[in-house]
Amino acid sequence: AQPISMESVRKLIDTVKKAGSSALGYAAVYAVGPREWAKWKHHALLTATGEPYGLGDFLFLLDPAAEDWLEHFIMELNSATQLLGFDGFHLDQYGYPKIAVRVDGEIIDLSNSFVTLINAVRASLPESQLVFNNVNDFPTWATAKTPQDAIYIEVWPPQITLNSLADVVSNAKAIGDRKPVVIAAYQHVYDTASVIGSDLATSFTMAALFSHGATQILAGEADRILVDPYYVRNHRIESSTADLLKRWYDFLVEHDELLLNPNIVDVTNSHAGAYNGDCDVTYSETAVTECAAPGSIWRRITSDGARTIIHLINLLGQENVEWDSERNSPGNPGSGVLRARRLKGFIPRVQVADPDSEPKLIAIPFTVDGDFLSAALPPIRIWQMVVIDFLPVQKDM
Repeated sequence: AQPISMESVRKLIDTVKKAGSSALGYAAVYAVGPREWAKWKHHALLTATGEPYGLGDFLFLLDPAAEDWLEHFIMELNSATQLLGFDGFHLDQYGYPKIAVRVDGEIIDLSNSFVTLINAVRASLPESQLVFNNVNDFPTWATAKTPQDAIYIEVWPPQITLNSLADVVSNAKAIGDRKPVVIAAYQHVYDTASVIGSDLATSFTMAALFSHGATQILAGEADRILVDPYYVRNHRIESSTADLLKRWYDFLVEHDELLLNPNIVDVTNSHAGAYNGDCDVTYSETAVTECAAPGSIWRRITSDGARTIIHLINLLGQENVEWDSERNSPGNPGSGVLRARRLKGFIPRVQVADPDSEPKLIAIPFTVDGDFLSAALPPIRIWQMVVIDFLPVQKDM
């Protein structure tokens, strides 16, 4: 066990709040230590051989929806809120079991128990900020609509590709009642690969998540990032990684209305391609794909009404699309060609931004061909964002 000073906890909470952030406490929703287990083992969740589920040999798992446990757990959260000043809680689970037999022989569906627990905590702490950890997307389908402040998902194999990150975010946003989506994607790659290759892996992870409207749990205190779910095992970053994170986080904040706006919808399937003909990007020697594929430009088109936002992720030179593997330096696909349908009575505007080269939106020239406009896009390194909107024609007074 690692002793924790209450004075240090209070100082950390105060520091977090002074920085303008919310201080959330950590609370495992169904884990009990050996010293308290005798009091709660009548709610134990059992394996097929009759042993209690546990985490190592120092925590044992019980049904989180059991009435007396729920009363005790909520009392503890209220006490921590009043005594320490927490703004809310990270409600954690370990991803297992999904379904288990309780000591009394009842089959417990943990997805239902978690929903019961979240609803009960919210009822008792209406002003607190709550996030529940859906480990490997379990059970996002049940918890996404509960009264919490964000959908938090910790990803593990088999969710190893950029496509899997995109899918888990898209699914969460579709069922999450407009809640923010946060992905815990720990970049273990820093423990085994070069800094350059690891920074590139992180860049592609952020590109996939940010372009799909989600954020990533990665940065820790001072000069550390998370490479493991046990946050004490972290990684001290080099200056290149610090510069990368600052650059990309600044980009995310500056363009939040183009990335994190819950009104944004994916329109790729209804806008791109010859049948639709509304908007697309092509490269002379590089394929443009709807899904992340080695050697391609991964293209996604989104909209928040009359404004179109195109995301281009450069996978040229990559041998695979695993998000937690060392990446090769991206190849140069050259200039892309944007072609988009115009809008009668309005002046089109095409802008581009790139977190590595030009973080602010800059207007680029285009030509008009009947109902369409065409524009040559600047070279892309990893991720480029293209924005098309329409300005009203100025009429003489």
